[in-house]
Amino acid sequence: MTPDHLPPSPGLPSPAGPRPPADPSAELPSDRPSAPPADPSSESERAEADRSARLASLIRSEIESSPGRRITFARFMLHALYEPELGYYRQPADRPTDAGDFLTAPETHPIFGWTIARRIEQMWAELGRPRPFHLIEHGAGSGTLALSILEGFRRHDAGDLLEAVRCVPIESNAYRQADLIRRFEEAGLAHILTPSAVGVAGVVLANEYVDALPFHRVVRRGGELQELFVAWRDGFVEVAAEPSTPQLAERLADVGVADRLADGQVAEICLGLESWLTGVGIHLARGYLLVIDYGYEAAELYGPRHLAGTLLGYRGHRVQEDPLVEVGLTDLTAHVDFTALRLLGERRGLRSVALTTQAEFLVAAGLESELQALQASPATTVADYMRARSGIVRMLDPRHLGRFRVLTLAARPAAAIPQQDRG
Repeated sequence: MTPDHLPPSPGLPSPAGPRPPADPSAELPSDRPSAPPADPSSESERAEADRSARLASLIRSEIESSPGRRITFARFMLHALYEPELGYYRQPADRPTDAGDFLTAPETHPIFGWTIARRIEQMWAELGRPRPFHLIEHGAGSGTLALSILEGFRRHDAGDLLEAVRCVPIESNAYRQADLIRRFEEAGLAHILTPSAVGVAGVVLANEYVDALPFHRVVRRGGELQELFVAWRDGFVEVAAEPSTPQLAERLADVGVADRLADGQVAEICLGLESWLTGVGIHLARGYLLVIDYGYEAAELYGPRHLAGTLLGYRGHRVQEDPLVEVGLTDLTAHVDFTALRLLGERRGLRSVALTTQAEFLVAAGLESELQALQASPATTVADYMRARSGIVRMLDPRHLGRFRVLTLAARPAAAIPQQDRG
């Protein structure tokens, strides 16, 4: 078997492009007598259950036709998250919201994007103020982070950068793509959207994106590395067998932990990092890659604190006890191996600049100045200020978003990297 990789995300569609069709099962035949309005929540729940059942059937069919009647967890995850119209990230619902399943820093408060804008302004200056300057965002969603960054440029009077910037949102969900285009149009910024970028100067941004790249699961038993596959036994279950590819053991050796896994220890390995970083290198000739996510360096990630691995399922802002159930309705994620990310990036010409926590990154970038500016604005109400303070507490709290890591890699000669930025 070959390693499973997430296929490249499609570029930005034309604003005139069609939206995916609605679920036909929700439509009533025209000759049916009118009935009292249905309970929207119940109707929504029924539609979700139907999509989940169809997705489970599709995955089960692949399992039963596969050698050994099993598939890698990476393959299962690819279907569960990215199957068109059925996967978790391919459905109409906007997941990262208060009403969704999780809340990322950009949705917590726009001050997150305003602060990142300060760091991007510095990067633009360090690169010699290139025109155009591309902001390429993986997992752009409906544009919340990008729009707050652009708003930050405005708040900081960075008019020259606003004129130079071109946004390249990379988002696999057609519903979110359409939302993003609409929001940029409403903000009068549709003209800065561009569908692709190759060999450009700019910044590639991946905020809570890498953790959702499909990964394999392995377990060490009797001194041997085995892979945990997904099979069907009146439901999805994991079964151990010989690894599908030697690349799994090679990755563990590469990050220096091949002999450190305890007997019975489970671990996640994302082989898709390699193809993703290759794509980043195609985008970026000069500039920076910013990866913001939860994770650790390899020695800690594969250490004794994570004997059961880091696989988690999320639904409705709660951890799902069994991530193999409610397929398509549950987010699947694992902590990022920042050692692998750094090493693989360096082999593709991306030089390591810094690895820090999100709390340290935001403070160094000027989060306090953003809060002071907000407080000093006559347009700011007490409620506005308190909401910002509440969001900042969550962004900096080491028990929450503050413990996220921020990896900065540079695509340019080492001599051109300012001394204070070198990690």
